[in-house]
Amino acid sequence: MAIAFTFPGQGSQTVGMGRELAEAYPEARAVFDEIDEALGEKLSNLIWEGPDDRLTLTANAQPALMAVSIAALRALEAGGLSLKDRVAYVAGHSLGEYSALCAAGVFSLADTARLLRIRGNAMQAAVPAGEGAMAAILGLDDAAVDAACREAGATGVCQIANDNGGGQIVISGARAAVEKAAALCTEKGAKRAIMLPVSAPFHSALMTPAADAMRAALAEVAKKAPAVPVVANVSVSPVSDPERIATLLVEQVTGRVRWRETVEWFGQNGVSTLYEIGAGKVLSGLARRIDRDMATSAINTPADVEAALVALA
Repeated sequence: MAIAFTFPGQGSQTVGMGRELAEAYPEARAVFDEIDEALGEKLSNLIWEGPDDRLTLTANAQPALMAVSIAALRALEAGGLSLKDRVAYVAGHSLGEYSALCAAGVFSLADTARLLRIRGNAMQAAVPAGEGAMAAILGLDDAAVDAACREAGATGVCQIANDNGGGQIVISGARAAVEKAAALCTEKGAKRAIMLPVSAPFHSALMTPAADAMRAALAEVAKKAPAVPVVANVSVSPVSDPERIATLLVEQVTGRVRWRETVEWFGQNGVSTLYEIGAGKVLSGLARRIDRDMATSAINTPADVEAALVALA
């Protein structure tokens, strides 16, 4: 049975993440050094020392999470892992898709860091602070949530941003519309509807200015065919053509992250084990709720790396 590597998205960041990897593996340390140089600042200091409120800023969190993911991957590769020979597919949750693409060799590490800095800044700038919102809807199926979003749409933009699986759907859009949709979901039987402490309405039509910025940025960057097929967020299908990859990344800014369907797709296409490469264990937890037969493992410490190398030998 096949293996897939998945890469986490925003929300998995914690101060200190990746420090053990950098201390244990020169190859991991080199990742942070290269990203510092690419961005012209010591992002590594912010990752390891904080403060948390600065690390959480979208423009910092996105390249920071990618850095930890690629550092973990480089540690695995230093131990003898060949991504091309051992891994059938890669995928990432939202910004994690850029980590997956970097891992597969589509973008260089430096270019990936710069793209994510552009993406983070553009997403933050797309909507004035306080005008957008996101909410997590727990225990309601996507059809019911979609219907609530459409009903609330008279108030403003409101749509499903993330179908995370395990009964968790995130909606995004104009604040008044999201608040109305959240209330409607509660009326329809949702277990909970929780407004999220986010700085912008990600993965909604309000992010169109950010999509335009990414279209321009991606047009300028060098792209190679991936060493391993990448299962894209918005299409839930493996993609290998570099220009198609860029098109889907632009669509992803305003489109739905179809994570539940991604994990289901893996199960339907021979994948039996998912490794979450990078900070936290969010994707591992989601995968277990989506497909109880799917084995999962998170890799973000030297001990995780060594255990994975034994398992993957």
